[in-house]
Amino acid sequence: MSEPEKGTSPLILVADDVPANVELLFDQLNTLGYRTIAAYDGPSAVAACFEHSPDLCILDVSMPAGDLGVDTRSTGFEVCRRIKRDPRTSRIPVIFVTALNDTGDRVKGIEAGGDDFLTKPHNRLVLGARVRSLLKLKAATDALENSYRKLRELEKVRDDLMKMIVHDLKTPLTSVLATLEMLGDGDFGPLGDRQRVAVGDAEGKAEDLLALIEDILEVARIEEAAVTLTYSPIAPAAFLAELLHEWTHRFQQEHTTAKLNVDDETPIFEADKALLKRVFSNLIQNAVTHSSTPIELTMSARKTADGLLFTITDNGPGIPPEYHEVIFRKFGQVVGPNAPRVRSSGLGLTFCKLVVDLHGGMIWVKSKEGEGSSFYIQLPLKPAGRGAAAVPDAS
Repeated sequence: MSEPEKGTSPLILVADDVPANVELLFDQLNTLGYRTIAAYDGPSAVAACFEHSPDLCILDVSMPAGDLGVDTRSTGFEVCRRIKRDPRTSRIPVIFVTALNDTGDRVKGIEAGGDDFLTKPHNRLVLGARVRSLLKLKAATDALENSYRKLRELEKVRDDLMKMIVHDLKTPLTSVLATLEMLGDGDFGPLGDRQRVAVGDAEGKAEDLLALIEDILEVARIEEAAVTLTYSPIAPAAFLAELLHEWTHRFQQEHTTAKLNVDDETPIFEADKALLKRVFSNLIQNAVTHSSTPIELTMSARKTADGLLFTITDNGPGIPPEYHEVIFRKFGQVVGPNAPRVRSSGLGLTFCKLVVDLHGGMIWVKSKEGEGSSFYIQLPLKPAGRGAAAVPDAS
């Protein structure tokens, strides 16, 4: 195995057990401005790839196999397989060169991960064109991979910084909430009506901020697969009625009209009730908060062939179609002149999607600007790998 010459031009490995064939390819490739390195059997070709990381490999199909565990007739295919399955060399393009013009060999070359095929005797111009094409493709793939890696590194730095800030915020915010609660209770002296309203408003905003922090931490835990679902049987009608009761005070404040619509035959299902309740609460919160006028809200459930379908429908401002996918992405928000003029982290719907995905379900939205929105949640009756949900005794 020869050592590559120093330079910045692409390095090409030529693997063939016939020195004259290697010399011919060297002459042609050097004329085209490429650096070259040779290997004369299967093991040395594999070793050269890991040692020198060539930009492209030209492999003869029939070479001595050495300790590769295949017959001589299949050595090139085995070398290609080993190159392609190792992350360090998997993106190196491979051209097979063989004296045989057999369709079966071409199929084997493709199955091994080869990128192109040349039949001996090959045409110098065709060789040059194919080498240039594969090198351009590799350069583009490498650039894309590097960009993706840098993006992931930046995302990790951002997420780590976000989690650190969030943890640091939680402790002082808890103290602020405790102090505001004491103020509202009159522990520091009586308050006038206007003072009590102001303290109550500040306490409400602080609780919203604490809920946001919990959302951020919960999204991070779900993304890191650190959340274990606690399943229990849930009756859809009772579940939605409980939500309606918990939101009664807020609905009264916002003059929201809410109603339930649950089919009598809607069956009991299994899910993590606490997490699912937060999903529905986020959707209700969005419907109420993002409308500047009182809305009508309908929560419904019915059985489908795939399980249960929940729907939360409002007659609020609606969401433009181009944002139907964006809103479920982390920090995704509706922007523009018609966007809701409210504070939003862009995490609420991300949390909803992550939780629904964990349950093996789907969530999507149908909406038109000015015509309200309908959020749909499709859930299985029971999680994968578990038995049927336990149905309570009606008696």
